[in-house]
Amino acid sequence: MPKTDFEIRPVHESEYAALGEITVEAYDRDGFLDGPDDPYADFLRDVAARASEAEVLVAAEGDRLLGGVTMVPPGAAGAQLAGAGEAEIRALAVGPAGRGRGVGTALTDGCIALASETFGAKRVVLCSLYSMKAAHRIYLRRGFRRAPELDWEPVPGAVLWGFALEL
Repeated sequence: MPKTDFEIRPVHESEYAALGEITVEAYDRDGFLDGPDDPYADFLRDVAARASEAEVLVAAEGDRLLGGVTMVPPGAAGAQLAGAGEAEIRALAVGPAGRGRGVGTALTDGCIALASETFGAKRVVLCSLYSMKAAHRIYLRRGFRRAPELDWEPVPGAVLWGFALEL
């Protein structure tokens, strides 16, 4: 893995609001929200709620957050797709300062390590909008496979593709 000038670590409570805004900004900038008031933006902003039932990791360069991700352990309430023995990646986002620096890959690797080493999961699953091509490249490079059996449409027009990684 290439040397980085940032670290992957658990989010601090004092960073919840900042990570929420980075996440909304990243999703909005890439056209994955209908503006910052999109109903899904409320979920993305609510890092405290996600952190209460899952592990939230950040990529940090000193005091500056570059991005973050939520890793839902097996059996936790925040899962959308995960079944027994499965962990789930949610809300991966990289802000402008972290783009093109391997932040998304490092956050994904952090999730895989948590799932395997801490949670003892047998599989990691996630869903991603069909149009999130940059994220798909990361997942496929990390060994995930497309899992069409996990595809779903939470609201009309929002087609989510499933991906899975056997551990």
